[in-house]
Amino acid sequence: MYQVTSRREFLRHLGLAATTLPFLGNLASLGFANTTSRKQRLVIVFSPNGIVPKNFWPEEEGEQFTLKRILEPFAPYQDRMLVLNGICDKIKGDGDSHMRGMGCLLTGSELYPGNIQGGSHTPAGWASGLSIDQEIKNVLQQNPATRTRFGSLEFGVMVPERADTWTRMVYAGPNKPITPIDDPYQMFAKMYGEMKDRENLASILDVLQEDLNKVRSLVSTEDRQLLEEQTTFVREMERELQQNQGPGIGHAIPQLELGIREENDNMPKISQMNIDLMFNSFQADFTRIATLQYTNSVGQAKMRWLGIEDNHHTLSHEPDSAEEAQEKLTQINTWYAEQIASLVKRLAETPEPGSSGTMLDHTTVIWTNELGKGNSHTLNDIPFVMIGGGLGFKMGRSLKLKNVAHNRLLMALAHGYGHHIERFGNPDFCGEGVLALG
Repeated sequence: MYQVTSRREFLRHLGLAATTLPFLGNLASLGFANTTSRKQRLVIVFSPNGIVPKNFWPEEEGEQFTLKRILEPFAPYQDRMLVLNGICDKIKGDGDSHMRGMGCLLTGSELYPGNIQGGSHTPAGWASGLSIDQEIKNVLQQNPATRTRFGSLEFGVMVPERADTWTRMVYAGPNKPITPIDDPYQMFAKMYGEMKDRENLASILDVLQEDLNKVRSLVSTEDRQLLEEQTTFVREMERELQQNQGPGIGHAIPQLELGIREENDNMPKISQMNIDLMFNSFQADFTRIATLQYTNSVGQAKMRWLGIEDNHHTLSHEPDSAEEAQEKLTQINTWYAEQIASLVKRLAETPEPGSSGTMLDHTTVIWTNELGKGNSHTLNDIPFVMIGGGLGFKMGRSLKLKNVAHNRLLMALAHGYGHHIERFGNPDFCGEGVLALG
């Protein structure tokens, strides 16, 4: 197999276009893949407004437990699940529960004073620390063996354009929120090149076809299959762009925003497109850290595709005795679980490129929320469900913990990467040490 000392040398040797290189970064037989250590990926998925406890938490503790209705989409992966009941967001200070639930979820830090007025008497600003995904990203990017093209990718689904404490959970540092990308075509352009229009995409694909023909004979059978999967994915994206363009109508076509419209009823499609993009970013080793944010804290999606006309946040305020609202909330949370399960399924069915096992064996997917329960706005019993083997935790368990500060769980995520921090966020909630999940 052809071995090279640098990507630049490879391009120069074969006369390939720069646009081809993103498709080659994970091919072990070309000597580009980071193979000196076991790959570890982390995905954190957020959905808002709390859960329905009676239809979420397993009754049992330990390795023998029955999944309640909301978690049933994960049944094929129960032996690779870790359900953590009893994790609490203890961060106090300014802002209401929705604001602190969102801004402190991954940072473990108080919100700065600010002028964003929520449902409490004290307005607040941004979080005062970086988020754990960015802490881990920074460590990985400092090491040539684990450095990737992007470090992290932040996906969104119907995240409001406004920037405030309810709409941001990822922080590059104190007062530095990171905006998730919820337009799949914008994320596609980021991943595969700055494409200003549809014609650019078509021309890039033409160049790719010619360049990939040069490379096929130089790579292993396994890598050849990976190349085919990547290029097939890009062709499908091109086909969808062309379909959205529509036929000629006899006059100049206005220049419209690329991609599907960001509308409430397009949530299922946007969700799957971004899940596809995330999967491909892992397969190509563009990143090993990703977040996926559905709407926002106080999210008001109307899930009409489920036959639900009420908005999510309003439903979450209904009392436990309102059986119709509880049923709708259960359906909504089950839909979120199904979205995550579709990503898990693809990871579980795909061999890890250049290594043993499946991609799920090298990935930990975490599903969480800003609240434990919507109608009480509690920050106790924040849902944390993990699936996969990326961090080396002992899976296949339902744990019932007792009022554990979520800072200790955030520390455990870093420890799973060998980053042995002794505190994260507010040190007052780190004194009992990292949460043991081995």
